[in-house]
Amino acid sequence: MNIRQLLSDKFQAAMLAAGIPEECGPVVAPAKKAGFGDYQANGAMGAAKRMSTNPRELAGKILEQLDKGDMIEKVEIAGPGFLNIHLSEQWLGQQLWAAQSNKRLNVAAAQEPKTVVIDYSSPNLAKEMHVGHLRTTIIGDALARLLEFQGHKVVRQNHMGDWGTQFGMLLAHLSDKLADSDAEVALADLEVFYREAKVRFDDEEGFADRARGYVVKLQGGDEQCLKLWKQFIDISISHCEEIYSKLNVTLEQGDIYAESRYNDDLPVLVKELLDSGIAVEDQGAIVIFLEEMADKEGNPSPMIIQKKGGGYLYATTDLAAIRYRTNQLNADRILYVVDARQSLHLQQTFVASRKAGFTPESTALEHCTFGTMMGDDGKPFKTRSGGTVKLAALLNEAVERAEKLVAEKNPELDTKTCAEIARKVGIGAVKYADLSKTRTNDYIFSWESMLSFEGNTAPYLQYAYTRVRSIFRKAGIEPSELKGNIQLESPQERALAIKLSQFGEVLDQVAKDTFPHVLCTYLYELASAYMSFYEACPVLKEGVSEQQKHSRLQLCNLVASTIATGLDLLGIEVMEQM
Repeated sequence: MNIRQLLSDKFQAAMLAAGIPEECGPVVAPAKKAGFGDYQANGAMGAAKRMSTNPRELAGKILEQLDKGDMIEKVEIAGPGFLNIHLSEQWLGQQLWAAQSNKRLNVAAAQEPKTVVIDYSSPNLAKEMHVGHLRTTIIGDALARLLEFQGHKVVRQNHMGDWGTQFGMLLAHLSDKLADSDAEVALADLEVFYREAKVRFDDEEGFADRARGYVVKLQGGDEQCLKLWKQFIDISISHCEEIYSKLNVTLEQGDIYAESRYNDDLPVLVKELLDSGIAVEDQGAIVIFLEEMADKEGNPSPMIIQKKGGGYLYATTDLAAIRYRTNQLNADRILYVVDARQSLHLQQTFVASRKAGFTPESTALEHCTFGTMMGDDGKPFKTRSGGTVKLAALLNEAVERAEKLVAEKNPELDTKTCAEIARKVGIGAVKYADLSKTRTNDYIFSWESMLSFEGNTAPYLQYAYTRVRSIFRKAGIEPSELKGNIQLESPQERALAIKLSQFGEVLDQVAKDTFPHVLCTYLYELASAYMSFYEACPVLKEGVSEQQKHSRLQLCNLVASTIATGLDLLGIEVMEQM
């Protein structure tokens, strides 16, 4: 159910019936102030200006044509032509009753399901995952979960870096290491392994030439070289899978479509672009000159797809990937959850892909940019010594800190239960602290704020869920046993009902705009509305009628279900006790 869309459809029909041009559609939004209705339609003023007529009179004509049905109790004209919409209490109660007895909470599936390809996480297999991989991984996963919930076909693409010149260096070092130990021991710490290889590449005589030789062998399909490379990749992927499991991320091994998968297509792609005249040779390199991205002096933006020595670049691989996703995966929409520093590169890729005919205009190409996780000093988050923070270490610390907090709050918990709650709280806190920020912004990483049980945090929402669920244990009743209609007698009940009914439209907004923080804000506002309701509307106290109790318990049940579903779409788990 999307109330905003239902109201928009009603007011659009009324405006057309009132003789207003179709392009003058209604602008429907939730009311921002109490007493001004539940929603507000602001279409009369814009239409009146276009038609050179009085906006209040035009608003009156819209109301004459409006089919209120069972949904709308009344509409009032305010100011110069605002239309304040009051929803029917009975209709609201019926919608909520349907939602709390429905697994999908009465959220309709997409009428026109799309195939959505999401490129996210994409770690470089030469190193262990670090904090720089956190945002792409959890933002991308939240979008994948939400779009699947809406009924779209989501294809996850983990575009891992497993190819290129650096692997020659790593394979040369690995081949030497294997003389003393097996691959698993040699690659136990990828960061150490990488640093060792880099030192040898920079300082050891003859090693750089050996490394370049391995690149040639690798790209040429040398059997022994590919065997070494496969060992390196398998162990590296196992490191990534451990992180995904800890993070409660839905990426699986079958979602990996790494750089190497496109290797055979790169010469074919370059030849096609040359034959079509879209790419040209320039100073020995193969270049696409994009007039569509020309600078102020009119100079086209150059996009090199093959180096002078014959090597390929990220641009070449990304063009092959976008062609594969369009033609083989039949994508209607492709989302790239990649940091803002890649904006120029991706813009070039999108423009070149359309210019080459790889991707039609009907396929949406979207760069879901995100900012940087910053430390207290306002600089990118690092260890105290200035090194890169490994993601595994960060998550382990989150759980350890959460376990201390949980044990302090509830010392009666047994060790196993405390550890399980701490895992959900710690991991949820890290993810929610990131997802609750506008993704395009940088943000300051703070243990204290993210693990707080107050404010817009995961622990606050997880605790809110457990509080609601505890009411049913106290009442000795299961949600499935609740009977009767939902009655909205007090302002707090009505405010909570309106907020609950907006879940579907919030999901639609996030799916459209790809900003998960909108869902986080909604969940926090829902929990706050519930607290106001709970303080003002007794549920189990003496004097509450059986009918009132069942009505309010149904509201409680729907709050718990909505919080749990919303957090699950963000990849965050809830628990029955804390």
